[in-house]
Amino acid sequence: MKNYIDPHISKVAYLQLYEHLRQDIMDGVFAYGTKLPSKRLLAEETGVSVITVEHAYAILADEGYIEARPRSGYFAIYRAGDFLSGGEHFPAAKQSAASSGTMISSGIPTSTGNSVDTPFPFSVLARTMRKVLTDYGQEILSPSPNHGCPQLRGAIASYLARSHGIQVQVEQIIIGSGAEYLYTLIAQLLGQGHIFALEDPSYAKIQRVYEASGVQCDPLALGSDGILSAELERTQATILHVTPFNSYPSGITASASKRREYLLWASRRSGYIIEDNYDSELTVSRKKEDPLFSLAGADRVLYLNTFSRTIAPSIRVGYMLLPQSLMDPFEERLGFYSCTVPLFEQYVLAELLNSGDFERHINRVRRARRKAGK
Repeated sequence: MKNYIDPHISKVAYLQLYEHLRQDIMDGVFAYGTKLPSKRLLAEETGVSVITVEHAYAILADEGYIEARPRSGYFAIYRAGDFLSGGEHFPAAKQSAASSGTMISSGIPTSTGNSVDTPFPFSVLARTMRKVLTDYGQEILSPSPNHGCPQLRGAIASYLARSHGIQVQVEQIIIGSGAEYLYTLIAQLLGQGHIFALEDPSYAKIQRVYEASGVQCDPLALGSDGILSAELERTQATILHVTPFNSYPSGITASASKRREYLLWASRRSGYIIEDNYDSELTVSRKKEDPLFSLAGADRVLYLNTFSRTIAPSIRVGYMLLPQSLMDPFEERLGFYSCTVPLFEQYVLAELLNSGDFERHINRVRRARRKAGK
């Protein structure tokens, strides 16, 4: 391990050590369950201080590569299947995010309505906010472009491509202050003269927001793998709002064949599907499921997601992906609306996505849910 530290480069020793250890863990040198060298032994072998080793181990533990066990040492807990596609290839952290400090609850509901005890690290959020203040300065006081700033829209496009297999142009992404605001935009875009079909049961506010916007709603009963086929045939609706992954409160995930059925339904009726994927990142399944928006024939799908569950309830930021067929109508009817999210929050979220901090947190939540049997 002597070659872990190169004194001739400018990168600080603990980051060099962290990067080499992380690569060894990913390459299987330290397989799952393997005990890592003690801090004192590793310090002696690499010629650094114990404090330097502690810093490196702290970052690895914070990112979910290792865990500390009382009176036993540090053990590798990395398994490639626990990480979203591409999640293990982010740049090294700029500094330890494992410093002590207050943690904020992510407010992520399980099927029983309880929170997962894996809060987003406040130290990471605070560090990112400081970086944005330094990098952008007074620019954060400027008004946002109407559809959201290009930094966040670009970061979302890259994130969706690597983690969900969704290929989307930046121009198709609309930023807004949470799901309820985006529901209102959809109602104004599609609602006139159309019936919206909803899952029954579903999150109660969806129907309330649509009806407050003058939209008629038709609840459709759920079966074990999604909306019952007979219900899809019965309804006169041409717009279908679904939560295909871990629908709340039922916890039902639509099967692959059911998702194809939804797409065929929309095509036959010249209608649209609203794919509300608020909880898709937090699934405990290791099998990658294809969002409706990424499937062939999905030119009639609007995709919604937010950061309120994955980061914190106070982060009232969501985004919507428009199919190409609706980009011009949206611009003509609603393009004049100002973005409802301040630039500062958008820059912070863009940095969290680009740095890998967001996906590292998602991986921690998924592991916690898996261990808890959720």
